[in-house]
This record gives sequence, C-alpha cells and structure tokens, in this order.
Amino acid sequence: MKSNINIVYTLLLALAFISCSSSDSDSAQAPPSPYTQYGTAFEKMPKKEDAVIYQVNIRAFSSAGTLKGVQERLTQIQELGANVIYLMPVYPVGKIKASGELGSPYAVQDYKAVNPDFGSLQDLQVLVEEAHKKNLAVVLDWVANHTAWDNAWITQHPGWYQKNDKGEIIIPPGTNYTDVAQLDFNNTEMKDAMIDAMSYWVYNANIDGFRCDYADLVPQSFWSDAITKLRSIKKNQTLLMLAEGSKVNHFASGFDYTFGFNFFSTLEKVFKESTPATTIQDSNATEYANNYNPENRIVRYTSNHDVNLSDGTPLDLFGGKKGSIATFVVAAYLKSVPMIYNGQEIGYDKRINYFAKTPIDWSTADAAMLAEYKKIIAFRNTSAALKKGVYTGYSSNAISAFTMVNDTEKVLVLSNLTNNTIKYLVSPVLKATWKDAFSGASVTLGSEITLQPFQYLVLKN
Repeated sequence: MKSNINIVYTLLLALAFISCSSSDSDSAQAPPSPYTQYGTAFEKMPKKEDAVIYQVNIRAFSSAGTLKGVQERLTQIQELGANVIYLMPVYPVGKIKASGELGSPYAVQDYKAVNPDFGSLQDLQVLVEEAHKKNLAVVLDWVANHTAWDNAWITQHPGWYQKNDKGEIIIPPGTNYTDVAQLDFNNTEMKDAMIDAMSYWVYNANIDGFRCDYADLVPQSFWSDAITKLRSIKKNQTLLMLAEGSKVNHFASGFDYTFGFNFFSTLEKVFKESTPATTIQDSNATEYANNYNPENRIVRYTSNHDVNLSDGTPLDLFGGKKGSIATFVVAAYLKSVPMIYNGQEIGYDKRINYFAKTPIDWSTADAAMLAEYKKIIAFRNTSAALKKGVYTGYSSNAISAFTMVNDTEKVLVLSNLTNNTIKYLVSPVLKATWKDAFSGASVTLGSEITLQPFQYLVLKN
C-alpha cells in the first residue's frame, strides 16, 4: 500500500496534467505541479519536417566528456546545419552488473539526476539555454524499458519489475542485457512514476523532447499516455518525440518519427553483398507500409552509437569518404529526417566505445568532407520538396535515383553507390533541363548519363 505522502504526491501530479490540458486562455491559473518550470518556451522550435538531428555521445564529444564540453562545440553543430541536438543518456549509470569500463549509459541508476561525470543539473540548464540562443533544440535520450540493478526502484518498489517463476527480477526477455532489469508496464504506479520522471526534465531543464530507447518493446498505451501528458506541460511549444523503433503505430501514439533500421541494413547490404540499389527503394516502401499520413517521416542515418561500435564507421561500411557521402545523400534526402552521429561529419575513422571514455580527436577533421556535409544539409534546409514532398523511385542496380516533388519544387537525386563508372539510363519522365542544386549550373538530361565512382548529382527545377 502506498503511504499517504505518495497518495498526495500522485494526486498533485495528476492535477498538474489535467490542468495543463484544460483552458489555454491567458486568464487560466498556472497549473499545480510538483515542479516549477525553468526557463522559457523555445521560440525557434523546428517543425517536425524541418529537423536535422545531431546525436551527441557525451563521453566522446569532448576531451573532458562533460556537458560543458558539449556546450563549447555548439557553434560547430549550428554551422553544420543541424537544429536538434539529441543527447545520449545524461543520467547516473548503474554499477551493479555493469557492462564495459564505465557501464552502459542505457543502464539508468536514477531517472531524476545528472551523471556527476557529466556535470550538474545547472550545467544541463546552461547547455539548453545556450543551445536555444543558437536556434538548437535539445532532446534527451529516455530509457523506459529497463533500469540499472542499483536503481532505487529495485529495493523501494520491487513490484514495478517483471519476475520469473521464482520471483526473481529478470533482464529484458529475449536479450543478453544482463546489466539491466526489466520493468513491468502492467504496473500503474510504475508508469505514473516514469511519466513523472520524464516531466521532471521538461520542467527542470526546459528540454525540447525525447528520443525514446527500445520503443518497440514498450506498450503503445504507455507512450500515448506519456506523450499526451508531456505535451500538455508547454502550452506554447511542441515537444519533438523520436521513437527508436519501427512500429507504424508509434505515430498514432504521438511520436513524430520512427527509426529506419531496415533502411540502414539495406544500405549496408548494397555495399557488403552488392545487392542492387533498387533494394533501397524497396526498403523505403517496407518502412512506410501502412503509414497513411503522408507527412510522417522516418529518421535515417549512416551511423549512430550502436552501429558505429558494432558494425563500423561510415568510412568502413560505405566505401570510404566518397562512398559514405554518396550514401549519406540518399539517407538524408529519401523521404527522411536525417540524423548525424558526432564525428562522422569530419570523416572520423575510429569506432567510439560508448561504454568507456573515448574522446573524438576533432583535430583530425577532413575539411573537404565537412564542407560536403554542410552543403548537403544546407540544401535540405531550404528545400520544401525534400522536407515534405512526394517520393518516386527510379533506381537501377548501381544508382540510387529518386525524385521528391511538391507544388513548387522538384528535386532529382542520382547517387552512384559503386566504385565503378556507370551509365544510367534516364527515364523519359526525367528528360529535361535541370539546375544543379548546389551550383545553379544548367544540366540537361538526355537518354543516359554517366556517373563516376561514388558520384552524386542533386538537380532541381
């Protein structure tokens, strides 16, 4: 049975959420809440189709491996063209049964604290403030499915966890994640506490949304409830919600994006197994199957913290610098919201072990590659067709080719994903005079065009 204090606290939280979703008039009283809102609404919050996401591994992003270290490089993120910073988990990491040298960031010891290795709550508040000044939104990684074994919930609320026939708390079913304990989403008290913990960061750090880890394994009803309540907190700002999952019903739950797992795997196979580039448009169709809202978008990438460590860098996976750029163009432009993992934009060629402190050596930056990333992202930021247009595929075995079209603009992308010179037979509907999207030069497409190894063209009219 809960104590009277817990009952009062739960009632207060419920009243806060009910009040937040009531009248939006200026005369409405401030809703009662266990927290006070820090900071002000972010006025330059990107619309969901405008987002360019930059993933920050705090341990690796600076030599110090701190939130202040992230703050010191905000200008570089802004100049890249990104407008959403996604911070990997900021919370204290569990020590019991920990994996690796420092433990996984995804083994959360305390949902309402900042990892002291990273700094303090004040450091996070200042980071968010400074990011907002540069028109950068900040979203936190949220690990809802499981906790560390030394999370206080284990001893205080053992009934909040799934157990085996012997009454022992279990690891996430079907995994080898021995460093974390599986939560029980049939427990209402746990779900309320989870939503309360998420709201803590919206109030206390003024963050702009969440990237939700392992989203497919958490019940949709929880996400729907959580997102509705979280979005009621800020009346003048919409939170961005990213589901690290592929279920189409995440959109119905309120998420803005799902993640392109299948798309990434398909890109890998084009290079590893020489599968035809047409499989990329097949993957796109698979990921958008049963998605009836044309405005929904999937986050696509050529690297993130998981695949960087397990599979390799984009340079390893996609044919070196030229091949990785040619592949990034496809991932960034093909009916997607692009995501960049810290370091890939400078051609960083080392895997980043996020279980340890492995600082990126920014002095190794390839200036030409960085300029290429900036150019690609800059055009996306100005192109309504890429952000919201209708996709049509025209790929061949070697060339990923597609158009993105809206009422005012048509964009054609041709990207040679091989290390060979390729003649591409142009579809009759594409034969026309175009403009190079980057240089503005006139380009006339006849019956065929020759693309050099890993060459890409982005044309518009």
